[in-house]
Amino acid sequence: MDYTLNCNGKLLGLQTPQVMGILNVTPDSFYADSRQQTEEAIARRTHQILDEGGTIIDVGACSTRPDSEPVTETEEMERLRKALPIVKREAPNAVVSVDTFRPNVARMVVEEFGVDIINDVGTSPNPSPLDMFRMVSRLRVPYIYMSRKSIIKEVMLDCAETVDTLRSMGQKDIILDPGFGFGKTVEQNYQVLREMERMEALHLPVLVGVSRKSMIWKLLGCTPAEALNGTTVLNTLALAKGASILRVHDVREAVECVKLVNGLNKL
Repeated sequence: MDYTLNCNGKLLGLQTPQVMGILNVTPDSFYADSRQQTEEAIARRTHQILDEGGTIIDVGACSTRPDSEPVTETEEMERLRKALPIVKREAPNAVVSVDTFRPNVARMVVEEFGVDIINDVGTSPNPSPLDMFRMVSRLRVPYIYMSRKSIIKEVMLDCAETVDTLRSMGQKDIILDPGFGFGKTVEQNYQVLREMERMEALHLPVLVGVSRKSMIWKLLGCTPAEALNGTTVLNTLALAKGASILRVHDVREAVECVKLVNGLNKL
């Protein structure tokens, strides 16, 4: 997609799909190897994402795995106030996003640390989605909206309505996430992926996050730790169906997917 994000003055083009590396500063994320909590581990993961070809570092401080109990807003902020200075010190020019559903956390990370993107998996009804929409529109940073709808038609209608609302508030850069693993059965996840190219009608970049999720390991009868090959297959399919950003645990493998799909498209 010929789209460019303005990330606090850093321009990130999406003509070539980008890879977003996950950096979880939580003790309970569903994939154990993604949990980074010490200063050394956070610094090491920051460098690993960039060294393996990632262009966005996505920092999460509140697990959104199924059946998890979110930590308090105060705890989420404390974790981010520990992690973000390390990320910024180790990679001062990197594009950094924060994975949060709380407007006050979004404000804090942008105003205190200059975070470039807010990645919102959303909760309802508290806080109201409108609270986050108002916040990111005021902060003027790119915003990732994730739909929890279960079929592609509903996903597209949900995204279209949200985009209209965000535009009316003055929001510029918007990325859409069809929400694999959220509000969907395993079968519904695959149905949405099968028809995902229909989202191109919305003329906005699409982020896909399927990395090591249950839609892979439940179908294969394995564990998240054994789901890298399945992740690579689905990332490749997502790129073929128009994904502009891949959100992943395994950066090197996703970057290779992008290179191979780009090579195929240039033939």
